[in-house]
Amino acid sequence: MTAESVGPLAHESCKLREPPLAGGAVPVLGHGLKLVRGPLAFMSRLRDHGDVVRLKLGPRTVYAVNTPALTGALALSPDFKIDGPLWESLEGLLGKEGVATANGRRHRRLRRTIQPAFRLDAIPGYAPIMEEEAHALTERWQPGRTVDCTSESFRVAVRIAARCLLRGEYMDERAERLSIDLATVFRGMYRRMVIPLGPLYRLPFPANREFNRALADMHLLVDEIVAERRASGQRPDDLLSALLEARDDKGDPIGEQEIHDQVVAILTPGSETVASTIMWLLQVLAEHPEHAEKVRTEVESVTGGRPVGFEHVRRLAYTNNVVTESMRLRPAVWILTRRAMTDTVLGGYRIPAGADIVYSPYAIQRDGRSYARNLDFDPDRWLPERSREVPKYAMSPFGVGNRKCPSDHFSTSQLTLITAAVSSKYRFEQVSGSDDTTRVGITLRPHRLLLTPVPW
Repeated sequence: MTAESVGPLAHESCKLREPPLAGGAVPVLGHGLKLVRGPLAFMSRLRDHGDVVRLKLGPRTVYAVNTPALTGALALSPDFKIDGPLWESLEGLLGKEGVATANGRRHRRLRRTIQPAFRLDAIPGYAPIMEEEAHALTERWQPGRTVDCTSESFRVAVRIAARCLLRGEYMDERAERLSIDLATVFRGMYRRMVIPLGPLYRLPFPANREFNRALADMHLLVDEIVAERRASGQRPDDLLSALLEARDDKGDPIGEQEIHDQVVAILTPGSETVASTIMWLLQVLAEHPEHAEKVRTEVESVTGGRPVGFEHVRRLAYTNNVVTESMRLRPAVWILTRRAMTDTVLGGYRIPAGADIVYSPYAIQRDGRSYARNLDFDPDRWLPERSREVPKYAMSPFGVGNRKCPSDHFSTSQLTLITAAVSSKYRFEQVSGSDDTTRVGITLRPHRLLLTPVPW
C-alpha cells in the first residue's frame, strides 16, 4: 500500500479519477436489485471492474472497495468512520448509545468499559462455563435423531454469552426466542440497507409488521435481563455489573439507554455471528468427513481420550485451522460500510466527504488473487509456512484497528472448543429436508441445516 492509497486531498486542484460505475444498475433501484437477488456473486465480481467502483443504491452513490490493501487502509484511516447504509439499517437494533455504532472519543470510552471482560487473561475464567455448555450440546443430541442446527447453535451461543458475560441463568426458551427474532430482524435490515425505500417500510405490510414485532421483542428481552439484575441486588464480577457501575466522562452514572444498547450489542450481533459460525462449522463437518476425522484424531491425541477442555484449546492446531478456514469461506459478517469524514483519496480515486463506502469480507476472503484454490476448503492453508502467502488484510474475520471486535479471543476459544467436543463424539450426515445453501441477510447462515449425529 503506497502513501497515495489513502489520505486527505492535498489541494483543490488534484486531478483524480472518479471510480468507474459498476454495470447492471436499473432505474430507481440502481444496483439494489442485484444485491437482493444475488449479493454474494455480485460483490465477488466487483474487483474485475476495478479496485474501487461506484454503486447506486436507490438515489445514493456508494463506493465499493475491492482489494485487501484498500480495505485495510479504509479500516485504519481516521478519514473514515463507522456509518453508512449498514449501520443506519442496524440502528433500530443497536441504538445510538452502544460501542458498535459510536465513533471517536465516545467509542474509546465505551470500549474501555467492556474491554476488561475480553482481555486475553480473562478468557480462562470462562472455561468452566464454555466446557459445560459445549459438552451439554453433545449430550442433548441422540444418535440417529435429527438436530436442528439453527436452534441448537443459538442455544449454545446465547447461553455461553449470557452465563459468562451477564452471569444470567439463561433459559433455553429465551435463546430460541432470540434466534427467531434475529432471523427476522437481520433479514429485514438487509432489505432496508440495499433498497432504501424510507417511508414504505413504515407501512403496515405483513413483512414490516413481522419485522417490528421481532425488533420490539428483542428490546423487551434485554430490558428483562437488566431489570432482573437490578431487582436481585447482586453485583457479580461480570460485564453487566461493570455497565451498571460505569461512569461517563463527567463522572456521572451512564444512562439507561447506554446500558440497554451495550447489552444489546453483547447478546444480539455477538450471538448471531457466533451461532452462524457454529452452523457453518457443523455443515463443514458433515460435508467434509475427512476433516472431521482429522479433528477427532487430533482431539484424542491431545486429550489422551479424556473429555476435551479449555486447557486443550491452544494445542488443537488443526481444529483451530478448521475454524479459521470455515470463517474464511463463510464469514458471518459478509458486508461492512464506512463513511468519509472529509474529501479524501482511496486507491488513487477521489472520495468526497460524506460518501458511503462498502466492502465485503466474503468477496475479499474468497478472491483467487489472494488464495490458491480459493474455493477449496483447505485448513492446511493456515499452517505457519503457508499462511505467510496470504496477503495482509485478506483474512480479517474480526476486523482490524480500533474497530476490531473486542471478543475475538472469547469467540474463537468457544468455537474451537465446541468443534472439538462435537467432533470427538460424532460424525454428521445431512437428512432429508436439510438445505445448506446460504441465507443472506446482514449475516450469512445456512437456510435450514438438519443433521444426524452418528457415533464414531
